[in-house]
Amino acid sequence: MLTAAAMIAVLAIGGRPDPAPLRATSTLLDGSWRFHTGDDPRWAAAELDDSGWETMDMTAAPGQHDGDVGLPDYVGGWSARGHPGYHGYAWYRRAVTVPGTSASWDILGPTLVDDGYALYWNGQMLGGSGRLGADPRLVGTRPLRFALPATAAGTTGVLAVRTYMLARPGPSAEGGGMHTAPILAPRPAGEALHRVQWQRTIAGYIVDAVEPAAMLALIGLALVFGARSRRKGFLVFASIALALTAARRLNNAIVSWTDLQDLRTYTWLASVMWVPTMTAWLLAWNRWRPPAWRSIDALAVSLGIAGIVGALASLPIWTSISRLGSIALFVVIIARIVRGGPPRTLALLTLATVLAALFGSELLDPIGVPGIWFPFNIGVSRTQYIYAIGIPLLAVLIVRAWGKGNVANPVVLDTRSTTSK
Repeated sequence: MLTAAAMIAVLAIGGRPDPAPLRATSTLLDGSWRFHTGDDPRWAAAELDDSGWETMDMTAAPGQHDGDVGLPDYVGGWSARGHPGYHGYAWYRRAVTVPGTSASWDILGPTLVDDGYALYWNGQMLGGSGRLGADPRLVGTRPLRFALPATAAGTTGVLAVRTYMLARPGPSAEGGGMHTAPILAPRPAGEALHRVQWQRTIAGYIVDAVEPAAMLALIGLALVFGARSRRKGFLVFASIALALTAARRLNNAIVSWTDLQDLRTYTWLASVMWVPTMTAWLLAWNRWRPPAWRSIDALAVSLGIAGIVGALASLPIWTSISRLGSIALFVVIIARIVRGGPPRTLALLTLATVLAALFGSELLDPIGVPGIWFPFNIGVSRTQYIYAIGIPLLAVLIVRAWGKGNVANPVVLDTRSTTSK
């Protein structure tokens, strides 16, 4: 409960609008930008004639935000601006007038870019997200602050943004390039706005950090109670499934907050890790009512192999067979649990949360359950809500699995007095 309260506080703080006094002293660099697909390092130069480039309006509609975190000032990418299906390099350029004050000036980089960028002032690279070049290394875009040269005050310069988008397995209707405009801000307002942007970014993925920690705590609980439970098999495979689920969820926070993991690795893990997670849950729940059915184990492993092949070889039919076949196996397991003894209801409720988390697209999308909500203006996915319900249920289930009637070979004490014999 304390952890939930702390998460709500983080979401509430992160979801607040940028303080009006800070935005009043800063300039959102929206409006018209020059845009060109392709790549040429000379396009960063201030003297380049870009009059032949197309224009792209970076002005967001009032109240517009992205559909994931809730980042403000969101606009669609180049896929929605006449370049559907394009991936690779593209450049943005515009003239920026810096007020002639004694303050030092910062550029706050765009907080959402597909998928990496480098930012230049009059041809001088100030920094960026990821490493661009012949072999780009792309990481999650997060708030970055770049100091303009001291000589920039009172001048008009050219701000150029070199972007790179990775190829997608499917079409992206709004993907590509910058989705939020940079901000010109005097110091210390720029530093304060940068902190606000980070609060929003932390809030956007705080649940992805806290829930994995709770899952690891469940594994510890299973280790404590597992030694004396007659459902050791369930606890072993449930612990494996929890570890895989925790790693998969934590990846979201890692890639959004740090450079430790590049986007190619993240995408590969996201496309593959659901398979062993699904298989581990099947093997776990097959052992809730002993003895486990070997036929379910064999089919679960076979469907897992099909899912791996489908994910690695981009074969949607194999992926569908794996997922639908696994749902059918869970139906058989549910029937076994219904015929079993207590805690039957608790087990079914817990299993329902696992199914909703694993198969949201098959079970929840058809009935219109939204994939994401925005409490406090911060995106929280339905899977995160489901885990918030399922984790406490699973904790109680682990303890109940150890309770009366579940201990193997119980010892019966003889309470008769020795003097009465």
